[in-house]
Amino acid sequence: MGEGLNELAAGLLATILLTICAAAVSAAAGILVATARLSGRKLLGIPARIYVSFMRGTPVLVQLFLVYFGLPALGLGGHPFAAASIAIGLNSAAYVAEILRGAILAVSPGQREAAEAIGLPPARFWRRVLLPQALIAALPALTNEATLLLKTTPLASAVAVTELTFSGQMIIARTYQAGRVLALVSLGYLILSFAITRASALLEHRLALKSGT
Repeated sequence: MGEGLNELAAGLLATILLTICAAAVSAAAGILVATARLSGRKLLGIPARIYVSFMRGTPVLVQLFLVYFGLPALGLGGHPFAAASIAIGLNSAAYVAEILRGAILAVSPGQREAAEAIGLPPARFWRRVLLPQALIAALPALTNEATLLLKTTPLASAVAVTELTFSGQMIIARTYQAGRVLALVSLGYLILSFAITRASALLEHRLALKSGT
């Protein structure tokens, strides 16, 4: 079982890296899509709505295969980890975009009017007033989405990424110790989920201190 523990540790590391990379894709794409939907321009808003509908209406596994088999057409074939990071991240981005859009729309319109009245530049209003409040409001939902993203990472095994769950499956096939291995795999996900929740709580506390709430 000692060798199996090393395999599980390697799988856990792969899951952590995959979660971080997919989360980065999710955050970047989610902000862009949310901005497009809030722009009020049909040229941006309509494609953004189509993107959200497609990502939320089709299985992540199908999207993963689309990215994996589509990358060679762009000269980026043979990179399962990259394909998994992009596919899982782009799927999550659809949900992140809607979370951010809802949080931004929930900020009182009176604050924008007050900012305009005192001559506060729009960029500074977004950076100093709107985004901090929206982020605090959206943080619980974003934390939930981050844990869902983590729990989506086992799908990466479909394109030969040896993450935590797939590592466990290979050990079980060799040792037949399903109960012990699955308990360790579950513990790994619980630890990562706790880390995400704890980091979110610390971030929420810092944002609350900055905004004075």
